Amino acid sequence: MEPHRLLPGSTEAQSTTTPDYLFRSVNEVAKRLKPETPIQCVFPDSVRTQARKFIDLFPGTVLYAVKCNPGPDMLRHMYAAGIRHFDVASLEEARLVRGLFKDAKLHFMHPVKSRESIRRAYRMGIRDFSLDSAAELMKLMEETKSARDLRLFIRLAVAGNSAAYDLSGKFGAAPSTAVDLLRQARKLAAKVGICFHVGSQCMDPVAYTAAIGRALDVATKAKVKVDILDVGGGFPATYPNMIPPPLENFVEAIKVAAQPFVDQGAELWCEPGRAMVAAAASMLVRVNLRKGRRLYINDGTYGSLFDAGALNWKFPVRLVRPQKAGRGNTHKDANARPPSEKMVPFMFYGPTCDNLDKMKGPFLLPEDTQEGDWIEIGMLGAYGSTMQTRFNGFHSEFVATVWPEAAPFAFERLRKKPTLVVPTEPAVQQASALRRASASKSMKQAPAERGSQNLHASGDGRAPPLSAK
Repeated sequence: MEPHRLLPGSTEAQSTTTPDYLFRSVNEVAKRLKPETPIQCVFPDSVRTQARKFIDLFPGTVLYAVKCNPGPDMLRHMYAAGIRHFDVASLEEARLVRGLFKDAKLHFMHPVKSRESIRRAYRMGIRDFSLDSAAELMKLMEETKSARDLRLFIRLAVAGNSAAYDLSGKFGAAPSTAVDLLRQARKLAAKVGICFHVGSQCMDPVAYTAAIGRALDVATKAKVKVDILDVGGGFPATYPNMIPPPLENFVEAIKVAAQPFVDQGAELWCEPGRAMVAAAASMLVRVNLRKGRRLYINDGTYGSLFDAGALNWKFPVRLVRPQKAGRGNTHKDANARPPSEKMVPFMFYGPTCDNLDKMKGPFLLPEDTQEGDWIEIGMLGAYGSTMQTRFNGFHSEFVATVWPEAAPFAFERLRKKPTLVVPTEPAVQQASALRRASASKSMKQAPAERGSQNLHASGDGRAPPLSAK
């Protein structure tokens, strides 16, 4: 990742500062870096705007689900916007967040944890744990030596019929089991809560109403006062062919349904992930070969595009073919002319040898898209780079920060164009070429890229417009 510095006049803590080197557009990333490997383009304004929106709208505590995108840049911008609570699913995630923000509040909301993870998490100061079985409750008590300062959350099974990705089959206690667990937890913990997850990319606010109603039934039958109601994640982002209701509709449904809990003094929590960061990053990939309407690109289902392949999700795409001021193109293998205005459907194939490494789409691109062109694939801030593997040796952790909204003094142009060098050792693959080139910066301001576009949303969670920056 990039080294970070404090912007002049900033009052933010050092850990929340902006990257050393910024780009004004994705086109500028392609033009200056000419990347041969995929690059994650991060849009700070989008993630900051979404974080503030959740904080402003939700009537309780907002926990960011780190698993959705654990990138340090993402976390820093979230922290800068006011997020202080983080839902972690592993010790590695907990250590990452704690290493960035000493005052962060960590909540271990994975319902099944190893004994070692429980023990070490407790030593780190984590006191919030979820569970959905008596066996997990026993593990928690044994590994914390029956600590009396625990806050235990009973994970309740709920239907995921309104979600694009149902999560109800793996975790969650049936209502009768949840009643017993809630009673036991009440005797053992400092505070008790009920949590659930309606499924990823939930498209209907009524799903939260039904889940909260089930939680109320459990609490009523258990005759236990619930201290915290955690409505989990599932808040949707906007993708092609998936246009959800506004976030306000979901929050209103939650507020109305949860009022009986609030009347009894319960806190409300939520754990947004996808809706927080989906629009906050895109992937810049390159075309390695074209066979008719099939494009072979340098990223795929074993990389950032798992959802596009395994789930056949449609992501917005845009051809990136930056032009020089004069004649010709910046990439010798690409067509020197501007892209065709005629759009046609393409199918993508990833770089690995596996036949499953394909993305049916269809993805609409200019008719003359060819080898050497770059493609920006939008809405990949959620579960994109975080699901990458190293299969067949294809892997990239290069990150470019695209922040046209940043103050002009933040842009400092390199004297020499930076180059991306693919490291030979996996341990150093996280070191961006931008960091290696940062010593050669000058104070000359970088002009905005004429006609460049971004596929990320403006931070309101709505459809990602192809708006010129």
